[in-house]
Amino acid sequence: MAKVGLLLVNLGTPDDPGTSSVRRYLKQFLLDERVIDVNWLLRNFLVRGIIAPFRAFSSSKLYKELWTKDGSPLKFYGYKVEKSLQEKLGDDVVVKLAMRYQNPSIESALEALRKENVDKIVVFPMFPQYASASTGSALQETMNVVSKWLTIPEISFISSYHKQPTMIKVYAENARKMGLENYDHFLFSFHGIPQRQLTKSDCNNYCLKAENCCRSINEKNKMCYSAQCYETADKIAEQLSLKQNQYSVSFQSRLGRDPWTEPFTPDMLKELLAKGHKNLLVFSPSFTSDCLETTIEIGLEYKEDYAEMGGGKLDLVESLNDNPLWIDAIEEIVKPYL
Repeated sequence: MAKVGLLLVNLGTPDDPGTSSVRRYLKQFLLDERVIDVNWLLRNFLVRGIIAPFRAFSSSKLYKELWTKDGSPLKFYGYKVEKSLQEKLGDDVVVKLAMRYQNPSIESALEALRKENVDKIVVFPMFPQYASASTGSALQETMNVVSKWLTIPEISFISSYHKQPTMIKVYAENARKMGLENYDHFLFSFHGIPQRQLTKSDCNNYCLKAENCCRSINEKNKMCYSAQCYETADKIAEQLSLKQNQYSVSFQSRLGRDPWTEPFTPDMLKELLAKGHKNLLVFSPSFTSDCLETTIEIGLEYKEDYAEMGGGKLDLVESLNDNPLWIDAIEEIVKPYL
């Protein structure tokens, strides 16, 4: 039987919450041409001259709040997923965790798979919805590394799995644990991206040409990040038997002044409160592991903001992390490629 390498790729995390490590992480992350997709000179000026120097200290304070005795949750849960999958898939599959930015690097993980003499590599980005800045970047970096090898094995790439039934079930079950009856509205907050990245990825001249063009998925927008986000939200809502007026979709973590995916989560919080929704349960289904954007941005910052606005409860649904059903979901997704 062929020996297969399974490469799990998540976004990345600083090596520690110190300012210098965070600055190093921010530089590598934001200098990626798929993340800040402007010309080389402007990108370097923005990142090296403005963003990294000025944001490293404040971001470091947030990472210190996030950090646990086991380190970064994103890396900690990543290794637990790696171990669980290895046990589940057996000796014919070699599972390795990698981070697009910082450590363990994609290059080091691929090198470990090469030393295992695998016949085939399956690349599984840990981003359910496809975006050029996340999945696209992870796949491109994998190709960049492997392109330097003299012997290149068969490689399969998994681009998206935004409506995978078992994954959807985990989000729904995690929400039920919170007691759905305790909330009067449900918010799905996805990570935002610049609108220009949506239009640049569109080959059908469809993107942003009509109002609510992302609200339902079709042949023309099936690889659109925003449309996949809406379908993820719809599938979780369907699993929870929510009506359309019981939930909303928004996008968080905007950077800079250019138009980003809308509606923006802080604006949505104001809108929901104005409509009388006091108690919110918030999902963040663009992340497969709890991290800065979930635990801190939603679980602390948005929670405090909502209380200051006069809202009641704002609680965060736990991410997939190392849930056994999430391990099952990954196995179901990758099995056809193994």
